[in-house]
Amino acid sequence: MKAARMTPRRTYRREPEEKRREALIAAALELVAEGGPKAATVRAIAERAGVTAGLIRHYFVSKDDLSQAAYRALMDRMTDDTGHMLDGVPPDPVMRLAVFVSATLRPPVVDGKAVGLWAGFIHQVRSDPALLAVHETSYLRFRDALQALIADLPRAADAGQLRREAIACNAVIDGLWLEGSVLPDTFGPGEIERIGLISVGALLGVNLVAALAGLPPGLGDT
Repeated sequence: MKAARMTPRRTYRREPEEKRREALIAAALELVAEGGPKAATVRAIAERAGVTAGLIRHYFVSKDDLSQAAYRALMDRMTDDTGHMLDGVPPDPVMRLAVFVSATLRPPVVDGKAVGLWAGFIHQVRSDPALLAVHETSYLRFRDALQALIADLPRAADAGQLRREAIACNAVIDGLWLEGSVLPDTFGPGEIERIGLISVGALLGVNLVAALAGLPPGLGDT
């Protein structure tokens, strides 16, 4: 009697599922950018992603769950785009802070589409506790990264001062990011970036413009 032939167990990979999930998030963001949150219906998202509406339930508990994931992806992408600019930058604290501030105030972070997406979500934040939690987490992630860079500066500062400085510097960056994204033609080339470097540097007592000028060629570029 011949032994039964064993059928090899099928190996499942996470990559396809992650890609499908990312495609749904990308579709939701595209629709919000085009017509606001109301345009991102389950049916429209499914059609844009090329899947059935029922498949969305496989990846997200609800439409709100998908909206939260899309907003998180948007905010994380901007923070990641900034953080990646520090790769390979010398361990000089002032230089690293200068690169970080500079990266937040030029493309791809400064972008009309990104601020339009942000505006599309932000009005829901106060009425949706789960979306508010996503917003708070994203805000603190960016602010904590900024505060860590400020803490590395060669000067004495306690935890309370570092927190206040990070809040103030973040507010300057946010305001300039908003204006630079919405009204790009109002400012000269590099003007928003330079204003940010000067303003944050003034708050912290360091010369970020000079530090950025001393960066080795090719580092900190988009």
